[in-house]
Amino acid sequence: MKDLGSLHYCLGLEVFRDTGQTFLTQGKYARNLLEKFGMDQCRAAVTPLQQNLKLNSDDGTKEVDATMYRQLVGSLIYLTTTRPDLAYSVSLLSQFMSKQLESHWIAAKSVLRYLCGSVNYGILYTDVFDVTLAGFSDSDWKGNLDDRRSITGYAFNIGSGVIAWSRKKQSTVAFSSCEAEYQALCAGTCEAIWLRRLLKDAGKEQRNPTSIKSDNQNTIKLAYNPVFHKNTKHIDNQFHFVREKIQSKEIVVEYCKTCDNVADIFTKPLARVKFELFRKMLGVQENPFSIKGES
Repeated sequence: MKDLGSLHYCLGLEVFRDTGQTFLTQGKYARNLLEKFGMDQCRAAVTPLQQNLKLNSDDGTKEVDATMYRQLVGSLIYLTTTRPDLAYSVSLLSQFMSKQLESHWIAAKSVLRYLCGSVNYGILYTDVFDVTLAGFSDSDWKGNLDDRRSITGYAFNIGSGVIAWSRKKQSTVAFSSCEAEYQALCAGTCEAIWLRRLLKDAGKEQRNPTSIKSDNQNTIKLAYNPVFHKNTKHIDNQFHFVREKIQSKEIVVEYCKTCDNVADIFTKPLARVKFELFRKMLGVQENPFSIKGES
């Protein structure tokens, strides 16, 4: 490599810079975390959680040490600053901070095994001349077993690594997959509007509508077709502001296949091939600045 630039440490955050590239990671923090919980020599896993894994607050397994569980999940929450690939699993585990079962602890250790095999990973950003904001939104209908609320996920980038992402349980129960997807689109639209204003303040005003991709055709029809709204009166009016933003040409909603919707990584545990594809699309990769032979 040419001049690697400065390596900055700020509460575990490491910043590597080179001509045209910036890499954010928390590799040292991750290694310390693995050592603290005795998982630094464990067998690595290829995904944080098993595909289709579902957790709930009462599955019949015994309770575990609450202090250890809370310390681990709290540490993992901070690690998601540079690891969006951990966002779903960590958010799921954080829902059981009041009652920790053996099944939750096993899932948490699975996340550590995945971390062991990806300890030097982070987000790579490359210089882009055309700063164009674009995003994806997705949901997992009735994804929470305890209250049947759906999961919202979205991600945004400006031409390279992901700059904003979220995995969150929805505040109301959705009566259909269309409603769940529409709530996710609403959350993504809010984020897009805020990012557009932020970019404008930074001198990168978005002249064209921001594209938000969704894999649900009915959701897109609902956003564009006011007549269709008559059949969806049960959807709260607050979510119809998406249509207002479409009319004001601030966003445009486009269809994408489920296999191309990167926001899917924030809504459910995925199989290895799909998980690794979406992880790459987020810009999450191994540190390209690592010196060969460095641990």
